[in-house]
Amino acid sequence: MSQASVADTLREYLSLLELLDDAYWEASSIQHKDMLYDIISIFSQEVAEMNKLSIMDHHYPYEVITEGIRRVVPKLERLDENREDVIQRTQTLTDFRDILSSVLGILEAQLATM
Repeated sequence: MSQASVADTLREYLSLLELLDDAYWEASSIQHKDMLYDIISIFSQEVAEMNKLSIMDHHYPYEVITEGIRRVVPKLERLDENREDVIQRTQTLTDFRDILSSVLGILEAQLATM
């Protein structure tokens, strides 16, 4: 698989953030909300930094910008393992499974090159 561009990665991260926000509001426990909020915070910081890039740079290969994003993979994997308990709505759960594999692919490809 070729390395994802900044534009592709930004699109995937924004889609994930939208789903995580839905999952946060649907979560039934404080522990689940805390876990989701932590992940949302990490991706929000990365997206904020990516938005500082010139639109003309969006065709370049994506490279991790923030330190937090380097450590988010285990958190995403833990969320994936517990997704049936954490994510309540069927539609959110279905969409989450689809987008998570794409985001993990981007992150794992990035971290493998470091």
